[in-house]
Amino acid sequence: MAPRALILGIGNVLWADEGFGVRCVERLAQTHAFDDNVCLLDGGTQGLYLLPFLEEADILLVFDAIDYGLPPGTLKVIEGDDVPAFMGAKKMSLHQTGFQDVIATAKLLGRCPGRLVLVGCQPEEIEDYGGGLRDAIAARIDLALALGLARLADWGIIARPGQADASLLADPSVRRDAYESGRPSAEEACRIGDARVLPEGVA
Repeated sequence: MAPRALILGIGNVLWADEGFGVRCVERLAQTHAFDDNVCLLDGGTQGLYLLPFLEEADILLVFDAIDYGLPPGTLKVIEGDDVPAFMGAKKMSLHQTGFQDVIATAKLLGRCPGRLVLVGCQPEEIEDYGGGLRDAIAARIDLALALGLARLADWGIIARPGQADASLLADPSVRRDAYESGRPSAEEACRIGDARVLPEGVA
């Protein structure tokens, strides 16, 4: 039987570059098709709700924004047992703690995918509530996908030009094109908090 692969994007699209992983999976669904043994999933910040999906997979490919302490846009590929360890080394967000718990629980149950790959991108900005991906980070999406797909190909998972099943992705209203074009500009909306309670001169 062909191995079952889960391609997962995690992160919070409401916090600028934190949404990198989710935007990667969206882009992948727009540009590539897969056989039925491959599942594309927007994991967002769901934590343990993702456990059933991991339990069904033999291969897990994750895209995420990771703070490596490197120049913005730097991509790194982490594999195997280094994936949960690396995600816990310098957490940017609660979703990374939650995903560590998912992997740990799957291992405890003996149902963790045997092959783990993380393609992480160093963010430029995550303290921009309501903001989108910075240009330097958005420009790395296609290369991140190429790195992930190359690793899948080594394990017999071959992508084809086309479109994938997007039923497990976010609603179209919050996908990147709609989100970026529909949000107010930085001048029109305060994205660092409620202007009514911020210190004078901050908003």
